[in-house]
Amino acid sequence: MWKFTPLVSLLLLCSVALAAAQGSGNTTSLWKTLDGTAPLVIARGGFSGIFPGSSSLAYQFALATSVPDVILWCDVQLTKDGVGICLPDLRLDNTSNAALVFKNKISTYIVNGVSMQGWFPVDFTIDDLANNIYSRPPFFDQNLLQILRVEDVAQLKPPGLWLNIQHDAFFSQHNLSMRNFVISTSRRVIVNYISSPEVNFLRSIVTRFNSRTTKLVFRFLEQDDIEPSTNQSYGSLLKNLTFVKTFASGILVPKSYIWPVDSLYLQPHTSVVLDAHKEGLQIFASEFANDVPFAYNYSYDPVAEYTSFVDNGDFSVDGVLSDFPITSSEAIGCFSHIGKNASGKENLLVISNEGASGDYPGCTDLAYMRAISDGVDILDCPVQMTSDGIPFCLGSINLIDRTRVIQSNYSILKSSIPGLGDGIFTFNLTWSQIRSLTPEIRTPYPDSTLYRNPRYRNSGKIIALSEFLTLANNATSIAGVLIRVENAAYLATQGLSVIDAVQDALANHTVKKVMIRSTNSSVLKSFKEHSSYELVYEVDENIRDALNSTILDIKKFASSVVISKDSLFPLNAAFLTVLTDISSRLQDFKVHVYVQHFSNEFLSQAWDFFADAYVEINSFAMAGIDGVISDFPESAVKYRRNRCLGLGDQTPTYMSPVEPGGLLRLVYAQPPAEAPNPVLKDTDVVEPPLPSVAVRTPPSDTGNRSTAAPPTPSSGQSKVAVHIVLSHLAIFLATLLLF
Repeated sequence: MWKFTPLVSLLLLCSVALAAAQGSGNTTSLWKTLDGTAPLVIARGGFSGIFPGSSSLAYQFALATSVPDVILWCDVQLTKDGVGICLPDLRLDNTSNAALVFKNKISTYIVNGVSMQGWFPVDFTIDDLANNIYSRPPFFDQNLLQILRVEDVAQLKPPGLWLNIQHDAFFSQHNLSMRNFVISTSRRVIVNYISSPEVNFLRSIVTRFNSRTTKLVFRFLEQDDIEPSTNQSYGSLLKNLTFVKTFASGILVPKSYIWPVDSLYLQPHTSVVLDAHKEGLQIFASEFANDVPFAYNYSYDPVAEYTSFVDNGDFSVDGVLSDFPITSSEAIGCFSHIGKNASGKENLLVISNEGASGDYPGCTDLAYMRAISDGVDILDCPVQMTSDGIPFCLGSINLIDRTRVIQSNYSILKSSIPGLGDGIFTFNLTWSQIRSLTPEIRTPYPDSTLYRNPRYRNSGKIIALSEFLTLANNATSIAGVLIRVENAAYLATQGLSVIDAVQDALANHTVKKVMIRSTNSSVLKSFKEHSSYELVYEVDENIRDALNSTILDIKKFASSVVISKDSLFPLNAAFLTVLTDISSRLQDFKVHVYVQHFSNEFLSQAWDFFADAYVEINSFAMAGIDGVISDFPESAVKYRRNRCLGLGDQTPTYMSPVEPGGLLRLVYAQPPAEAPNPVLKDTDVVEPPLPSVAVRTPPSDTGNRSTAAPPTPSSGQSKVAVHIVLSHLAIFLATLLLF
């Protein structure tokens, strides 16, 4: 009925070979599970977070990329002729193209007391169901992956097979017996777990199975839902685990039973895990997925979520049901029991991006203190200038991007500057005015529900460069600071020397290591003339390579380069295509390579990284880069401490770098090829000399004036242009509003 995909077959063989060599890699005495062994990874429908759930591809990939003892989960449905199939939903139209193939076979049935309309397996024989299974990302919908029988999944010879019987009562109404099916199936294949949310079903089979070979698990639904056999709510049944023990050896609960949330913030954990273990019941947690919002406390780090269930010091669940088994495998096999102070095994420099800007408004005191607490190596400050010449840290020259200035009295100062856009710019306000502004956390995906820590959306305070340097100097754990300087040429025309301001601030502070970063080579040349800082050139476009002559030119003013993620791993329709050699080429010339920007939100990652920040970081680290620039430095720091680094041939498959282009080759309908990124040329890095700093107009002068014309745009691009004229009336009105 199905065939192995060649690439996945190869991955599977590699996985089996490694499994034999590595074992579980876990110290059993450390686990607070019922029996002291490592928690199980249960792959719901296989690797259903990427591939069509319960398809051959999803199951094969789960086996290839998970822990050696991964359990394959099958939601069993019965066809009209009594054949058990694996499909995650009772309605075929929710998971396959049945509605297109059988347009006139829609039905309406009562399911658990609720009228439900759709295409149901009870209306079709197994021969009818040559349907194509749908996937979460639409790219695999045309792969013609067919619905599998339970026996088909068993033929994969998984380490364990879990059958979930969700709707026994429904099938009984159609004269189909789930009881007979599971009993007869267990005579032909090994079934390790059988779960159901229906008490009567489990009670009807409890005497037919030996708990040492097949464990029965009672599945809890939402606490207010009613269990049909007892007419009690699942919340009530949770208080009577002694009763549950009479027909089950384990329970499966939604993760919110263990760690409740309120407005997506964690509440104190319940005692359900300890209660279950006290009764001698194993407890498994469900509803884990990387590509949906989960508690903000985890900073969009799914590994952090898993470890809170398996390695929190108080308890451990006995297994997790996951759509992304590679991530739960990492959490259990690599990231548990490492300790925050464990020494790193990977020489990867971690540089913050506006501090821990994924957790707090960027460049605020809170963002910086969080980054320091996270263990960041290099703390960064993008320097902006106020109208009275004070350098401070902010991620944008446009205050609208990082503060609530548009809701303040300063909103009338909004202007338009070609090259800088519409905004209220830092150089139009004094330091005291800017310091009074409310910061705002940057949300990179405003059209999604992936909000960043909304409870602290406007927390913290903007700090001056001098305060930043003091904070960094007092933080003994960090290795140094990175100062980012942009728009120096334009600011000079406004009578503001950002270079002098930075040098003066650094001269008054003792910092272990100073890095100066800019997209403008003239800025770096200016610093090189007066300092011995590490100079970092940022390439502000995606590239695939650089000419030898260009790299030699860069070495004249910088010893390090920042490139984009797409420069190393170019994308096509969000799939990786190849691994370029730009990093190794630069390193051959003794140039350090740092890559930006890393974020935990799954929308920031290629499909190949499986919505997992650690798969992404690991693939870049294994490509040999020198450092990462991240909104969530904690994840990069934690990556360096994971127990699966430095294992050589014994590295588990779930901590191996991805193969660029491998996932794309599995897509039947290939997206159109995209043009390759350009090669960095000499002319791309050549900038005109910085202009002299203009004489500033005295602050008391609020008459009509226009700013000086900007210098020639760098690299042939219009990075800055003429400043719009601020009228006498606008400044006069602003003055009235402020005093």
